[in-house]
Amino acid sequence: MGNTLGLAPMGALPRRSPRREEPLPNPGSFDELHRLCKDVFPAQMEGVKLVVNKVLSSHFQVAHTVHMSALGLPGYHLHAAYAGDWQLSPTETQQAKFLTWQFDGEYRGDDYTATLTLGNPDLIGESVIVVAHFLQSLTHRLVLGGELVYHRRPGEEGAILTLAGKYSAVHWVATLNVGSGGAHASYYHRANEQVQVGVEFEANTRLQDTTFSFGYHLTLPQANMVFRGLVDSNWCVGAVLEKKMPPLPVTLALGAFLNHWRNRFHCGFSITVG
Repeated sequence: MGNTLGLAPMGALPRRSPRREEPLPNPGSFDELHRLCKDVFPAQMEGVKLVVNKVLSSHFQVAHTVHMSALGLPGYHLHAAYAGDWQLSPTETQQAKFLTWQFDGEYRGDDYTATLTLGNPDLIGESVIVVAHFLQSLTHRLVLGGELVYHRRPGEEGAILTLAGKYSAVHWVATLNVGSGGAHASYYHRANEQVQVGVEFEANTRLQDTTFSFGYHLTLPQANMVFRGLVDSNWCVGAVLEKKMPPLPVTLALGAFLNHWRNRFHCGFSITVG
């Protein structure tokens, strides 16, 4: 018997392998939903602050913060974080006469993130604060999720549910949180490599208060400087100038804020190492 040679019929086209769709990205954590817009605004500064960050390994890092202010007692803050498949971040804050504990657990899947936080657990006093987050990437640009906050203490118990969504385009990101406690909306736009702007709207139903804020972020790479400014509906204006000092891992920051409505002014200076 001889070998048989099979020929494809005339006009037949070879089969194409189906196109593989790219997997959906991880949506990140719930606290990072408004991060791009938040990073545009300057952080409030008052007094003198020293921050020392130390990376002990690829999974473990600590941060020491010393803050001295004319408005209150000086304080020291120690933050230790471990990052792995499960991220556990116990935080201890010691300032004057109180001590607080917080335990965070976070799990990140391929296209979702689940987070659980326990604050001030007290089995004897039967008090605890539990915060649960969940985010799911539905498309490469759309993320939906929610937050559940439960608190319990003697004579009081309650829960608050908040729904969240984020849409990311090439040059802008829009985010919205809506719940029984209020609403939080933000819009971030990147004009170019040096200029970024952000708009925020926050409404608190319990306090019956709404705030509208506009912020901008200007980067001067040749001078190793970053300038941030803000204006809000409470007649507040503020700005922070940051200056890096290469080759040293040191960042200097100087900020000033003025509230025209309450006639209050405060300024601050900080040094960050690491």
